[in-house]
Amino acid sequence: MAESLKTGFHHVALRVPNFDEALAFYTEALGLTIRARWEGAALLQLSDGGHLELFAGTEPVPQTQNGYYHMAYRVDDVDGALARAAQFGAPTTIPAKDARIGDMAIRCGFCQGPGGESIEFFKEL
Repeated sequence: MAESLKTGFHHVALRVPNFDEALAFYTEALGLTIRARWEGAALLQLSDGGHLELFAGTEPVPQTQNGYYHMAYRVDDVDGALARAAQFGAPTTIPAKDARIGDMAIRCGFCQGPGGESIEFFKEL
């Protein structure tokens, strides 16, 4: 059996045409809380610890995406997760980097899954 990465679900990202309306819906109607907010985006926390990331989208979302932008997996080692994914043919699309979203320090990197899906490996620092 292949060695597995220590992963967990962190977030799904959606691109929405009306950011303010979507933010109000998810916070007021569904009760998610704002974990971090930055220009044109917000990371919302669900009660089970998972997150929903919203991005303002000024262009129409392609019908095949239905608003889906990327999915993120929480990992202990972003660089190691990208390297392991590459061993299985998943090309790195954004190399691992440290960043800030709102007041949260993170490390993240992206690869492309076998179906063309965008996958983010994400670690809060």
